[in-house]
Amino acid sequence: MKVEFTHMEDTESDFLDMNTRCVFTVTTRIPFKLNQNQTLLTLEDEEVAHKLTQMGKHAVNLDGKTADLKVVPFTAGMGVKFELHVTISGKKINVSEIPELPIPDEWMRDKLELNFYKSKHGGGEVENVKYDKRSRAAVITFTRPGATASIVKSTKYPFYVNGKCHRLSVSPSTDVHLEKLQLFSGVSQKTILLKGIIETEEDEESVQDMIEIHFQKPSNGGGETESIKYVSKGATWVCFEEDA
Repeated sequence: MKVEFTHMEDTESDFLDMNTRCVFTVTTRIPFKLNQNQTLLTLEDEEVAHKLTQMGKHAVNLDGKTADLKVVPFTAGMGVKFELHVTISGKKINVSEIPELPIPDEWMRDKLELNFYKSKHGGGEVENVKYDKRSRAAVITFTRPGATASIVKSTKYPFYVNGKCHRLSVSPSTDVHLEKLQLFSGVSQKTILLKGIIETEEDEESVQDMIEIHFQKPSNGGGETESIKYVSKGATWVCFEEDA
């Protein structure tokens, strides 16, 4: 999906920080099932929507027939909002697909350290190697910030051992966690639900226009509308977003 860069933040300390940090604000859409012969109408003014709801019923002319529409508040379902914090390490990499060799784990750690220390494909002095023989994976930590930049440009990395060249899978080491998790629901201040629409010979779009015209007139207690959705047959799902 598209993301927008907003700003940079200075590090609190003086040393070079090569970690990449991203914060994504995620807000879910709220689905609502709109049934047959119902309409969702969103007004521009909250006071107009509130007044229409208080009036309760409205006599609307639909193709020469009068329909007594019932106006009820629109109650939204449950929505979720949270921040996703992602940190991509500039000193650590994840290594997988390490070959199975008949050597002790300590020797394997030494060979991995030596391979990434002397390699022409990036790397440098290694601070720590965490090796898991069962998963054939390891986490390599370098002493120099930014040492991983050239390594992770390629998903495969040469590993020379016992005269053979194996290909290791490498990827950035990331830390992901959630913050500011919020659940929200409630009654919409601008959207109202209309029930009791009678069936006519007009098509769905024409009926929708007649309903919108009625509720746009100040003489009917209405006002300017933002959007409208009418369903004449079956049902449809309408998605709502948090009003920013």
